[in-house]
Amino acid sequence: MAAVVELVAGSYEQVAFGYRVKTDEEEWISKADFTHHAHTASISAVAASERFVVTGSKDETIQLYDMKKRIEHGVLLHHDGTITCLEFYGTSHLLSGGEDGLLCVWSTKKWECLKSIKAHKGHVTSLSVHPSGKLALSVGTDKTLRTWNLINGRSAFIKNIKQNAHIVRWSPDGNKYVVVVDDTVNIYDLETASVTGTITNPKRISSIKFLNNSILAVAGDDEILRLCELGKEKSVCEFKAHETRVKAVDSFDMEDYCVVVTASNDGFIKMWKLLLKEELDPPTLLGEVNTTARLTCLAVWKPSSVQQITEEPAAQATTSEELAQELSKTKRVRITMEEVILEDESKPKKKKKGGGK
Repeated sequence: MAAVVELVAGSYEQVAFGYRVKTDEEEWISKADFTHHAHTASISAVAASERFVVTGSKDETIQLYDMKKRIEHGVLLHHDGTITCLEFYGTSHLLSGGEDGLLCVWSTKKWECLKSIKAHKGHVTSLSVHPSGKLALSVGTDKTLRTWNLINGRSAFIKNIKQNAHIVRWSPDGNKYVVVVDDTVNIYDLETASVTGTITNPKRISSIKFLNNSILAVAGDDEILRLCELGKEKSVCEFKAHETRVKAVDSFDMEDYCVVVTASNDGFIKMWKLLLKEELDPPTLLGEVNTTARLTCLAVWKPSSVQQITEEPAAQATTSEELAQELSKTKRVRITMEEVILEDESKPKKKKKGGGK
């Protein structure tokens, strides 16, 4: 049975595109499914859960789309300035970051902002939720990397990184994370919170995606996609993916191979078949679609990829080592409304603008 997959991309032209992919043929066909022109400025971020797709924009709004009912589902208003990053945790929560320095946690049941934290003195440039759901990382223009305990909503620790990082990502197993500054990927160990390796890209990095715990897909300001092995700290496979720079990369797994999805300023979204083995061969093109727009961001909606979340006791760790120990005890946690994010009491409270449908 063919997998249900939809490619969702945002553009400078303020439009979000959705393409339904037919995966049961040798050449995958992408059929236009929807176009939404709900924003009044370019789209800066997109994320997908089992049911919803959300887009963030320079117009300060987050637009919701219900993929099951195939309808627009409303708009979230809380941030001042561009929405810079969006990430779902399972099916229950959405995290958003913005130029206002806020990190917001939203319930996907009622679409209300449960809490907002003044996470950075400058912009929040990127965020990533640990696979356990217990903590999140954020980086910002205040040259800090911050770890948030999502159980009690407090900053677990702050690391000064001396430069403005623009991407942070956990590995799938949650044992390490990477921080991107310009053309450099710094690999951090969870337990020590120290850099264990560095990968340098020829161009400034625009997007990254863990394909597994050791292989990282790196897109930069050129037409080449590089597959880097964290252990070797270098690119082990690279190929020309587009005619102009690769703007965004995502991936999903089929039964026996990985599909890497790339989007570019040239307007194309492409799907590549990659066999994750010891020696990586360049991927083969499964299919492509020309949106004719200048693409900015990309997400894959695949309703079968649902995170299983179980209830676990709350963690009270405050150091990197304690967090690592706490995370090793339990693999999953449910974030309930009572447990989510408290205001940072040292900061003045921001007046809530509200959210919801």
